[in-house]
Amino acid sequence: MSDSAFLTVRDLRVHFPTDDGVVKSVDDLSFHVDRGKTLGIVGESGSGKSVTSLSVMGLHKRGTANITGEILLDGENLVGADPERVRKLRGKRMAMIFQDPLSAMHPYYTVGHQIVEAYRVHNPVSKQVARKHAIDMLNRVGIPNPKSRVDDYPHQFSGGMRQRAMIAMALSCDPELLIADEPTTALDVTVQAQILDLIRDLQQEFNSAVIIITHDLGVVAELADDILVMYAGRAVEYSTADDIFNAPQHPYTWGLLGSMPRLDRERSERLQPIKGTPPSLINVPEGCPFNPRCAYAGRNGDLSFTERPAFRDIGGGHHIACHLSTEDRNRIWSEEIRPKL
Repeated sequence: MSDSAFLTVRDLRVHFPTDDGVVKSVDDLSFHVDRGKTLGIVGESGSGKSVTSLSVMGLHKRGTANITGEILLDGENLVGADPERVRKLRGKRMAMIFQDPLSAMHPYYTVGHQIVEAYRVHNPVSKQVARKHAIDMLNRVGIPNPKSRVDDYPHQFSGGMRQRAMIAMALSCDPELLIADEPTTALDVTVQAQILDLIRDLQQEFNSAVIIITHDLGVVAELADDILVMYAGRAVEYSTADDIFNAPQHPYTWGLLGSMPRLDRERSERLQPIKGTPPSLINVPEGCPFNPRCAYAGRNGDLSFTERPAFRDIGGGHHIACHLSTEDRNRIWSEEIRPKL
């Protein structure tokens, strides 16, 4: 882990006790993000991506989750911290762009009112000064006619404009960490590109650490410096974006890449979805959690079915959790997987 990281997560576990058993939404997760860098967290629905982001932001309802490990924001551990302290950090030093701005924004207050409120929580300024700042932020994120649109309600904005307004609210206090949870879901491709360009430009301006949470590998290919691949609440691969796209080492990552459409080359075969479905987080399979869906689980004796693979560095900061030998992984990738992508 980087000593200079603005956010460091170590051995994070987020478990939810239920009547049916303990839901292990996040289990022994570690990663870091430096200032000015972007980490992409990818995986199918239910892999623990959003639960991780809510844990960092301190947004789990008290008493519902058992959270252990460390979440270090510029060296300050947020796990077990006083809720009031985390609230003061939220918005000022860290902020989040939610997946659905229509539900995240209050329908009874104007967009401008909500940005003003978020700004005044952390800055002792008058309503007039805060309103001017809200108009300026709407202008910076590309909202047309911000002086008049500042008094509109969320339902009067289009989907893309609501997402821009959410970004304006999140960035109103110049946070040093920005978490974007599925920031382009349900937006058309043109608006998606505009939102991603906006996040990149604002990151360069503020030198923020950014986490992009998505199931869309195309999004992280556009923005991420590093990529964390999650499955069943655990990290299965973690490396630079170049490594993940050009030399992935985990069968689950191969499956994600194989199910992603490519526009830069001709495809002679149909996309190959990953067989099966993600496991229940109450009853995670023994051994490697991916073994019921992995075509290569039988190539290492019974290890995949009996022993959880360690999350280890295989060189150059590239981490994976897989029982396959280096020779097997390299051969499968070069002979079986890469030619089909």
